[in-house]
Amino acid sequence: MSFLTAQWNDLALFNYEIDPELLKEYVPIGTEIDLWNNKCYISLIGFMFEEVKILGMKIPLHTNFEEVNLRFYVKRLENGIWKRGVVFIKEIVPKRAISIVANTLYKEHYQTLRMRNSRSENETSKIFKYSWRKNKKWNSIEMITAKNPIPIDINSEAEFITEHYFGYTKYNKNTTIEYGVTHPRWEQLKVLNYTIDVDFTSTYGNEFSFLQNLKPTSAMLAKGSKITIENKKILS
Repeated sequence: MSFLTAQWNDLALFNYEIDPELLKEYVPIGTEIDLWNNKCYISLIGFMFEEVKILGMKIPLHTNFEEVNLRFYVKRLENGIWKRGVVFIKEIVPKRAISIVANTLYKEHYQTLRMRNSRSENETSKIFKYSWRKNKKWNSIEMITAKNPIPIDINSEAEFITEHYFGYTKYNKNTTIEYGVTHPRWEQLKVLNYTIDVDFTSTYGNEFSFLQNLKPTSAMLAKGSKITIENKKILS
């Protein structure tokens, strides 16, 4: 049985090209930075976590909520095959129990903050907004998109960003936690405009304050789907 099943829906992804040296201390042992066209990416992502079940059971008041995370991309060679995954700098959710479970069992970096979201549409477009409150300030990311979904092209940047199927956590300098993530190939909505109103220093610390004045290389809205998170493996 999968550890967790859910829907990840309406993923707003803002992707920044950065110097991989900036991520060196965050790379779990046994993995290495995964590049696309020799570019290193870090992504700020907001989405809806819905229909959540842990070990097949719904937890009252914890089935639907927002998440915003900051992540980068790694790969791990196992038996001659590259396993492509992500590492999270921080995951923000409004549910304290989710943070406790993820941080305790998977050694992730969840933080519980007040959050809100809005998803709407008009005759020509859809609007997605995810917000969180830190140090008395509401931070937000917002996307305006076309209404009709389109495929994610093979070998595209969007495919690279969305097609990673493992999570890796740096437990300590000698140990890594690995877990599988499953979902079908996603579709996307064309991004027409976006707004980023985020205090990166307050939310992610001085190490990531440089993102404050860095323009995203790309932005995309993935429709999402049902997902599973599998049980963890300890890698030494």
